[in-house]
Amino acid sequence: MNEQIVILDFGSQYTQVIARRIRECSVYSTIVRFDTPAAELAKLAPKGIILSGGPSSVYAKDAPLPDKAIFKLGVPILGICYGVQVFAQFLGGRVEKGTKREYGKGTLTVADPACALFEGLPDKLQVWNSHGDKLTRLPKGFSVVGTTENSDYAAIEDPHRRFFGIQFHPEVAHSPRGKEVLANFVHGVCGCGKGWTMRNYVEQAVEEIRAQVGTERVILGLSGGVDSSVAAALIHKAIGDQLTCIFVNNGLLRAREAEVVQEVFGRNFKVKLQYEDATPLFLRKLKGVTDPEKKRKVIGKTFIDVFQTATKRAGKAKFLAQGTLYPDVIESVPIAGNPAAMIKSHHNVGGLPKNMKFKLVEPLRCLFKDEVRQLGLELGLPKEIVFRQPFPGPGLGVRVLGEVTKAKCDLLRAADAIVVEEMKAADLYYKTWQTFAVLLPVRSVGVQGDERTYDYTVAIRAVESQDGMTADWVRVPYDLLEKISTRITNEVRGINRVVLDLTSKPPGTIEWE
Repeated sequence: MNEQIVILDFGSQYTQVIARRIRECSVYSTIVRFDTPAAELAKLAPKGIILSGGPSSVYAKDAPLPDKAIFKLGVPILGICYGVQVFAQFLGGRVEKGTKREYGKGTLTVADPACALFEGLPDKLQVWNSHGDKLTRLPKGFSVVGTTENSDYAAIEDPHRRFFGIQFHPEVAHSPRGKEVLANFVHGVCGCGKGWTMRNYVEQAVEEIRAQVGTERVILGLSGGVDSSVAAALIHKAIGDQLTCIFVNNGLLRAREAEVVQEVFGRNFKVKLQYEDATPLFLRKLKGVTDPEKKRKVIGKTFIDVFQTATKRAGKAKFLAQGTLYPDVIESVPIAGNPAAMIKSHHNVGGLPKNMKFKLVEPLRCLFKDEVRQLGLELGLPKEIVFRQPFPGPGLGVRVLGEVTKAKCDLLRAADAIVVEEMKAADLYYKTWQTFAVLLPVRSVGVQGDERTYDYTVAIRAVESQDGMTADWVRVPYDLLEKISTRITNEVRGINRVVLDLTSKPPGTIEWE
């Protein structure tokens, strides 16, 4: 990366949002631990450094603090919320617990319109606050450039060292002009251009893959999902036939999934594709298993066994490619005092069996999900794959409630295909986070063609979300729901009742199991 902004993460729930906002300015950003040594930061040659917010008090016993030498690197620094307090800790200011905590919407009055952060902005800005402590004495060399109702030092600057501190969060949507504040820092203060584009990234990534792999062979587990598909297309562009993709059909895929993957990658992209149909094995392993967590473990272990055997058939390879994304990497790194970094442990990070002696190729590990989609389009992947909705690793295994059988999977596949087809026809599929059907272990009496039936029930699940952490149910139009229900009960023999799931997350989860 020629130009980048480095973000020191002090545990804020918004750290990744800061990174996204910087990238939206067409500048590359990367997140590192709060205690990364200044010498290591210098090797990254950042054009600027951002100190994130965080839940700690800067004077607490175990407060996360940076290497003091970062203030001598000679690059601009922006402290956000907790980052302002870091200035105070190291540069001679003071922070105290506020008499009034500032949470939520506030108004920033710009005291010095000549400040580079507020260039082109009005003298009053709506901002979003989230802090209990506040600055009560300016660090040496700083002056006030903005105030709020509860803070005389809501925005400060040291123009000579190009250090800036703001007590509000410019990265969140509730600070409507916050992105412009960040853009002023990135472009106006740090002097960054707008070189972060997907086309540039493709060229750079291809060079890096070739340099890492050389003449060795690479194996990639292709699921048909967005991440592994884009990784496959990118690596294939870089090294061609040195890549072998292994696609495992576990019998728990959606309708036509195996056919689409083979069509796109095998026939269109000419990728060397090894197709493994392990449907009988997975269904045999799942026989009699009803507990959701046990199902997941059985499916996961069986996949690893099948994949390991398949890699041996694929021939000798030195590298294993994975579609690990940047949020997966960040969320999987435990940082002391950083609860935001412990959101989840991800299956792509550290999940390889110890006896699989591969080196990893992870060409997407610095990208966010929507950037991966942009990359997929740049590489020529079809919309059907690039904008595919998230699909659980265990597949239909967690959407067939109770015991999983081939007959139940076939019922659910047919019903789910109708849901997807009708949502696409209504131009709603790509506007929702996930839309799918769930087969319930419930049979009820019905009447079809003057005959009594005793068949299964499916639930329709449609949710909107930004990241899958929280979700709300989608208000699907009644006429569309009626059409979906009618088609399922008419066309899928074995289902006679359709219900709608109106549960948000929390209290429910997106998947039923």
